[in-house]
Amino acid sequence: MPQESMQERWDALLDHLRLMRETKPVHYDEQTHFWNLYRYEDVVYALSHPAIFSSDTNSMVPQQSEISFMGRGDITQMDPPRHRQFRNLISQAFTPRMIEQLAPRISALTNQLLDAVTIRSEMDIIRDIAAPLPIIVIAELLGVPSEDRDRFKRWTNTLIASASSMDPNNEEMLTSMIPTMREMREYLEKYVQERRQQPRNDLISRLTTAQIEGQTLDNDEIVGFASLLLLAGNITTTILIGNAVLCLTDHPEAMIALRNDPSLIPSALEEVLRYRSPFTLTARVTASEVTLHGVTIPPRQLVSVWLLSANHDEHQFPNPEQFDIRREPNRHQAFGHGIHFCLGAPLARLEGKIALQALLERFPTLKRVPNVELEPHESGFVTGVQNLPVTW
Repeated sequence: MPQESMQERWDALLDHLRLMRETKPVHYDEQTHFWNLYRYEDVVYALSHPAIFSSDTNSMVPQQSEISFMGRGDITQMDPPRHRQFRNLISQAFTPRMIEQLAPRISALTNQLLDAVTIRSEMDIIRDIAAPLPIIVIAELLGVPSEDRDRFKRWTNTLIASASSMDPNNEEMLTSMIPTMREMREYLEKYVQERRQQPRNDLISRLTTAQIEGQTLDNDEIVGFASLLLLAGNITTTILIGNAVLCLTDHPEAMIALRNDPSLIPSALEEVLRYRSPFTLTARVTASEVTLHGVTIPPRQLVSVWLLSANHDEHQFPNPEQFDIRREPNRHQAFGHGIHFCLGAPLARLEGKIALQALLERFPTLKRVPNVELEPHESGFVTGVQNLPVTW
């Protein structure tokens, strides 16, 4: 049998999600041992009620001392009140004013990366712009050398591929992560130790001196958060930029509209986030029994909260399979909802806007290289491609 194309897999996934929303909006999967929520209203409810749907899924995973540091600083795994304390601390580095101040630097980096490919008549969007740009920005924010970006990208790709299994008891998956986690920990801990001795104007330095209720953060907490930023902070924006070009080359009428009116770029990016959400789902664990649509989920159960399905729910979005860069309102859940709304969302939007505007301005005849099969990420958690060759 011929291998199923990426487009066929994408269409099949959307068809499956539509069927589940209609027939089994709350569904237990015997194979993955996860409960699944598919409808927009249920996704928002789960993300809005941390007392019922806890974020601490680490409590359900066999603990490995080699990777336990990630949980200590991983704000996505925290519940109140610890989450509120940690987020208040971290959000000082992500104020709207501080993000806006990064715009000139992001523009300069974008143009440097595009200068390097302008002399050619082709590039790979992922390799040449979507992957390096957010990694450099995050590295500079943290205060680690952006020259190490190939290492950061390798860590990201390895961990995403390793986490492709949805089974938290898959010890083989957990074991496969250990070498990469160990390397990340040793790398980042070196910079934490250095900044404790000689602080600089970077995020790691600020974290070494910050306090929560009079207590400073320990090395594991700082390394865990820095690891999260390096991973989630770069993969989200990488996928967003890649998916934006993918959507626009699939819908040339939208590309023309943006060239004629660049003020539509922010709205177009919101539609990309809805239509091809970078993160397909997020996970929660029930802290107590909960009943939805007549189905009772017991306590201490893992739950997949389907962001992509919510973003294609026809009860929330008219004609959800239509890519509409003028869609209004567009209350998508690509960045989550409630207390765990993505801290880096303003930065991802800014990088996406600058990168897309530069691509449209500098390459007015940009188009996909035909007959090249795109490779999706080997993970059920993300919706994106690993390659996207274009020409002009």
